[in-house]
Amino acid sequence: MRSTWMTLLILLACVTHASGQAPGEDATWSFSATVNTYFLPDEGNYAQPTVAVDRGWFHVETRYNYEAMETGSVWAGYNFEGGATVAWEITPMFGGVFGSAKGVAAGYAGSLSWWKLNLYSEGEFVFDAVQSSDSFFYNWSELAIVPVEWFRAGLVTQRTRVFDTDRDIQRGLFAGASYKSLEAAIYVFNPDDGAPAVVGAVGVSF
Repeated sequence: MRSTWMTLLILLACVTHASGQAPGEDATWSFSATVNTYFLPDEGNYAQPTVAVDRGWFHVETRYNYEAMETGSVWAGYNFEGGATVAWEITPMFGGVFGSAKGVAAGYAGSLSWWKLNLYSEGEFVFDAVQSSDSFFYNWSELAIVPVEWFRAGLVTQRTRVFDTDRDIQRGLFAGASYKSLEAAIYVFNPDDGAPAVVGAVGVSF
């Protein structure tokens, strides 16, 4: 875990130096932190935190328990955005994975918004450094309707290896609300199962 934070600090130092020169005076810092808590029917519960920092088109973030338990990852990426009627954002990223799983990864996070609909997706392909057959594509995607600014609800899917599941792609429903810089959401995966997996998410951004 110590190496995770050391790598993040190095990336932040590089981004601070570069963004001070390239993006221009209108670039501003933004920070976000989210914790997803997994409540699993047949395994122990666990938390998955993510912290991200952006300045202009520079992006860095760190994750823990995302690729595997007791595993951290650190990422650097580039923000793109555009559109008016249909607004879009995409951040391609590259990162390193270390802990119980080790490797390098290529990933993305992006969204597409139109009217009161929003599509969000994040994914990463981890190239396992120990066993190439353990390389894996992770994905989390949401399709939401946003009837008012502070509320959203819709469909969610995820593909993960962090815990055992009989389904390659889990699917479910979610609902979330926000107030100022705070946001919370509840996700229910595989609601047709007798004991679905539940994820509670809380986040802050500023």
